[in-house]
Amino acid sequence: MPGPYPYGETIRILRTGASPGRDERGQPLPGPDASFDVEGCVVTPRVETPQVGGDQQQARDTVIVGWTVYVPAGTQLHTTDKVRIRGVVCEITGEPGDWGRSPFTGTRGPVQFAADRVTG
Repeated sequence: MPGPYPYGETIRILRTGASPGRDERGQPLPGPDASFDVEGCVVTPRVETPQVGGDQQQARDTVIVGWTVYVPAGTQLHTTDKVRIRGVVCEITGEPGDWGRSPFTGTRGPVQFAADRVTG
């Protein structure tokens, strides 16, 4: 099913399902792959303006720090999920925000989250 933005892009939510138990050393076993695609998303660069005279400000005004992503209303995201955007694996930074229902139209707005490239 296409998302609300007909020219949006498809991203992949990378999720591991619940652990089926523990190994012989008592460590949790990895759960099954529960990843899924989300179509019709809006992906925009997320910028940060460095403080004047700060370490990051060296002949540039803004620094791209990741993406802001808008997914269709009702998309369930966990802070433990990762996301693949344009072939790059990112972490969901902070709590995803649900825009809720418009008091003017009654329609639901998107779910918004910040995504940062996985490092290390």
